Amino acid sequence: MSTPSGYTPVGGEGGGGQFNYADYDDSKGQGLVTFAGVMIAIAATLNCLYGIAAIDSAHVFVNSAKYVFGDLNTWGWFLLAFGVLQYFAAFAIWRGAAWGRWFGVACASANAILQTLWIPAFPILAMTILTLDIVAIWGLLAYGGRRAADREAKARAAR
Repeated sequence: MSTPSGYTPVGGEGGGGQFNYADYDDSKGQGLVTFAGVMIAIAATLNCLYGIAAIDSAHVFVNSAKYVFGDLNTWGWFLLAFGVLQYFAAFAIWRGAAWGRWFGVACASANAILQTLWIPAFPILAMTILTLDIVAIWGLLAYGGRRAADREAKARAAR
């Protein structure tokens, strides 16, 4: 049986011990989970900037636009608050919190819905961020629970 490079058997250097699987970190997909956290943080930054611009009535948005409910100022506060929630989700994902995975999926899903609403205003940007949201959701759902499982396996092996 071969061991991954960089790992030593339990018995020490070249000793006849068994390979300690609890020390082996299966990092498959963890890059995608980190990527999901980064994408959620970038979306949070954009939403905070858009929110501040809307609150300030900047010339980025059309001030005379009609909204189904609220006005530009209301949407600005909503985007700012949602951006802050997305930052919390990104930090929870990076920490490896079990609830952070699901909170990140919820934030990325809500942001994907928001991006579909932005398509008429900013089509290329909205479609790009929508695609990245979908990749982030897939990464969190496919690989997001692996960190907790790895931690539990290491804790059981340490006992």
